[in-house]
Amino acid sequence: MSKHLTGDTKFTAQVKILIDKIYGRSPLKDSVLERAIAFYDLEHFSQRKLEKLTQDIEHLKQIANPKSKAKIENLEREQREYLQELRFERNERSQHLQAICREIIELCEGDSFSESNRKSAQLLGTIQLLAPTEGSKVAAVNERSKPLYKSVLTLRLLDEVCFKKLLSDRYLEQELAEISTFNLKELRSESEVAYSKFVNGLKIPILMAAILQDIGNSHPDAQEIMFGVDGKQDCYRTLSVEERKALLQINYRETLKYLLNGIGVSMYLGNSKTERDVFNKAEANKLRFVKQLLKSSVNPKLGIGNLLKIPQIYTSIVLSTKASYNYKLLPKVYQALYQNAERGSCSRPIVDALYQITGDFPQGFGVIYIPADVEQEVRYEYAIVNQLYPANVSEPKCRMATRSLTFIGYGHDLVVKKNSNLYFVETAKAFSSISKERLNEILELLSSNYLERKKLDLLPRCWQPGEYFSMKTNQKLWNRSR
Repeated sequence: MSKHLTGDTKFTAQVKILIDKIYGRSPLKDSVLERAIAFYDLEHFSQRKLEKLTQDIEHLKQIANPKSKAKIENLEREQREYLQELRFERNERSQHLQAICREIIELCEGDSFSESNRKSAQLLGTIQLLAPTEGSKVAAVNERSKPLYKSVLTLRLLDEVCFKKLLSDRYLEQELAEISTFNLKELRSESEVAYSKFVNGLKIPILMAAILQDIGNSHPDAQEIMFGVDGKQDCYRTLSVEERKALLQINYRETLKYLLNGIGVSMYLGNSKTERDVFNKAEANKLRFVKQLLKSSVNPKLGIGNLLKIPQIYTSIVLSTKASYNYKLLPKVYQALYQNAERGSCSRPIVDALYQITGDFPQGFGVIYIPADVEQEVRYEYAIVNQLYPANVSEPKCRMATRSLTFIGYGHDLVVKKNSNLYFVETAKAFSSISKERLNEILELLSSNYLERKKLDLLPRCWQPGEYFSMKTNQKLWNRSR
């Protein structure tokens, strides 16, 4: 049995597999990341081979004798065949990437706006809950998970941008004009054809951009900076200003190169010249849009690049690869985003839009709250953030994980009010008059062993639900609560 299926729900298994397909490493070398690495590794060889063929052909043309004519024909045929081989390879990478984009859409979108939000919350929460929150594997796991997490956020942000017309962009407006007669929130149920058009024209290119945004870091020049010349440095260490600047430049250059030369436009398969012309034009426009997204995301200001940049910043904090990673600080993510907006490096209205979607607490975050019946028995309980669009950004929608200090896998949904959430200092202070003995009693019931208890604060502000989620019975946080 696959390691992905043991002890997991079908959805959790799908998420693990999808993460592997995007940024995984395996002997098959068939992930998006590994395909890019292979492209970069062979790039110089391919370039040299084509240059050699061109030079040889030019040289023979200058000789111009009967023997050279046959040689020229052979070399030109070899050149054509090799260029065709490269085109087929490019098309295969493009098809693979777009197929993954469609998998992401199927996994996080439903027939209605509310269902898409539920499935997206499930996907984001599952990624967060699968990621370790301490130990040596945090950075590596988070690095692998980032592209998928960011992609889902970008999709949901796109919804808000379209609903509220927050961005002015010619391509975006043209695509929206095509489906303007429909209710965008319920597009899939109103018209499968219009939804398919929206997916092909906007969602696929935006997902391609989100997945490829940092692919240039896998180029050998970037790897040399990250791992050092000797290849022994910690790639997640804090880089010097010069190293950081050089890495950003390489990533930008090589990401665009991979998009244009490693992915390119999809090949038309068919016999209709009219259909081919329409297809090629649409594909060329999509590629230009992806290129524009990637280029403008570096310094988006008020432009379309915010669709990538803002989810990128959010993801880089929530799934941080830095040594300073601290799970307790994840709800502070918008402090960084609004600082960026204040500096003018991204759009405040787009930050506001993402804030409305996620609220302060990321999906899958472990919340500790004081239940309403606390007068009967002084205690706190555990819950997990499991829904998007909280009515109040500081009051997350959660699923109960404990009841009466006992872990359960079938809790109700609830909104954790600010005045009952121990994450907030004011609430913690109000609860701090409880005796140490009673707090120890609670910890004893809610922690799996003595060593774990020793590491925990007597009055914890949040909890880390990874161990809880590792059990299949506790992975159904998004089904209808009973």
